[in-house]
Amino acid sequence: MADNGGKKFERTLVAAGFGGQGLMVLGQLIAYTGNAEGRNVSWLPSYGPEMRGGTANCSVVISDEKVGSPVVSDADAVVVMTQPSLTKFKNDVKKGGVLIYNSDLVKLEGENVRSDIRTIAVPANTIANETGSDKVANIVMLGTLVAATDMVSDSMCIEMIKEKLGTKKPQFLPMNLKAYEAGKALVK
Repeated sequence: MADNGGKKFERTLVAAGFGGQGLMVLGQLIAYTGNAEGRNVSWLPSYGPEMRGGTANCSVVISDEKVGSPVVSDADAVVVMTQPSLTKFKNDVKKGGVLIYNSDLVKLEGENVRSDIRTIAVPANTIANETGSDKVANIVMLGTLVAATDMVSDSMCIEMIKEKLGTKKPQFLPMNLKAYEAGKALVK
């Protein structure tokens, strides 16, 4: 673990959308990566009563110290894949944090998004389809998240994608890695 000058490292994430969009996998990959980097992590899923197609979100905490609570209400980053998720979680981004949204399904107009946060529009479904399948939209968002924050390292996250996704369905690993790189490329 890198020494950060005695300052406590703690990063928080909320990822939200509908069940089936892969947000739990996105959160798990961030948590696995943080753990592989030697940090303490928590991953807390929350599902609507409908499961697939219903609401789904997860919270992730990554810290040098023990995680006191897995509940996140003041997140460094919020990733939203649907309009209802934007409405529900846009105010959970802490000042100076980042809101990453799927611009194929989410519009910011009329949402009164704050000026004290960074917003990044990601045409995740478009990019995913160009990559080979709309099922990798979550991995596009993951790439953007990793590139836009210091939550976890890029190289370790790539290793986690290879380990966690590549061993189960190796035929989809090249597509997942391509989607991840495409998401990273959106961050300036």
